[in-house]
Amino acid sequence: MFRAISRYLRALGYLFTGRIDEARRALSMNPEVIQATFDSVIREKTRRIQQYKEAVGSMIAQQERKKVELKRQSEETARLEKLREGAMVMAKKVVERHGGDTEAVRQDAEYTKCQAAYKDFTSTLAEKESRCKELEHDIGELDTNIAGHKVQLEGLLRELEKVRQEKQDTVAEVLSARQEREVADMVAGISQDRTAEELQEMRQMRDEAKATARVSRELAGTDAKRSEQEFLQYAEHSVADKEFDALIGLARKAETPESQPPAKIPEK
Repeated sequence: MFRAISRYLRALGYLFTGRIDEARRALSMNPEVIQATFDSVIREKTRRIQQYKEAVGSMIAQQERKKVELKRQSEETARLEKLREGAMVMAKKVVERHGGDTEAVRQDAEYTKCQAAYKDFTSTLAEKESRCKELEHDIGELDTNIAGHKVQLEGLLRELEKVRQEKQDTVAEVLSARQEREVADMVAGISQDRTAEELQEMRQMRDEAKATARVSRELAGTDAKRSEQEFLQYAEHSVADKEFDALIGLARKAETPESQPPAKIPEK
């Protein structure tokens, strides 16, 4: 019993599901629903494309910041190279002043200062150059990625335009197909248009009304009166015809019993 109830409930579920799917399919074929569906898809695609544009814009802004930093680092590198070169020039002057005496040069505070500055400039310059190379690499990768994303964006925009065109084509085709189907159904006699059916009902009602009126006339004796009237009309027409025939000499006067000669009595 429980299995039978379970099968019955499943069957009901399938029935309702089928009806819902059928209603959904019928509703989905409505031109207004199709247009609204396309509008929703277009809005969603537009929103995603806008988000994509913003992401690409962030990448471009990041690239610009790196370019600015690269320019600043390059300028700093050039300045450090000049400072290091200046420290070397000053150190050479100290050497010349001491006549090449190595011990005296090393004990000179100015030489020590130039030596420390040269080392500091050299290490800082190495860091700057490394940073510049890193920035150049990042900018190159960003440039490649941005170019690829721009190509994808162009493709998405073309696809969006195709969807807009497809919306118009689909709505037009669905309307045309529905009209063709209605015409075909009308020709085949399976249209839902009740015009023919209503005309048939009106004709049937008219026949029934005439039949009812005839029965009423028969019951009321109007048919007998109508027959008497017709007989009188025929009699009047017959008399008029005879008078006309007599006037034009076509009809012979009817012989009366008085005009006939008396019958002879046979002799005995």
